[in-house]
Amino acid sequence: MGLDSAVAMAGQSGNFQLNVMLPLVAGNLLDMVELLSNASKLLAEKAIKDFTVNTETLNEGVGRNPVLVTALNPEIGYSLAADIAKEAYRDGRPVIDVAEERSGLSRKRLEQLLDPLKLTRGGLA
Repeated sequence: MGLDSAVAMAGQSGNFQLNVMLPLVAGNLLDMVELLSNASKLLAEKAIKDFTVNTETLNEGVGRNPVLVTALNPEIGYSLAADIAKEAYRDGRPVIDVAEERSGLSRKRLEQLLDPLKLTRGGLA
């Protein structure tokens, strides 16, 4: 019987919230946490440690992601932002290029609004 099955069975065996199987549950839970911890360390050492990030490809992909246009909603409205997202996606172009053509906002302002780091670190402020 696996550790998870033993924990499930022990949890079902309690009566009136006086679970005599609690030591079994606790012991097996600690064993499972230790196994997960060891597996995480091995994954980090054997697989993830040597990863390298291709920032050029990453930035290109982020710049083409239609979700970026949500940051433009307060400035240009939902309808135009949605049209920009659809066009950028359909044509495989960066969102900022399509937004520059269609929104009337300057490139500088678009760079401020569409900065992925700013968008993922607490909003547009």
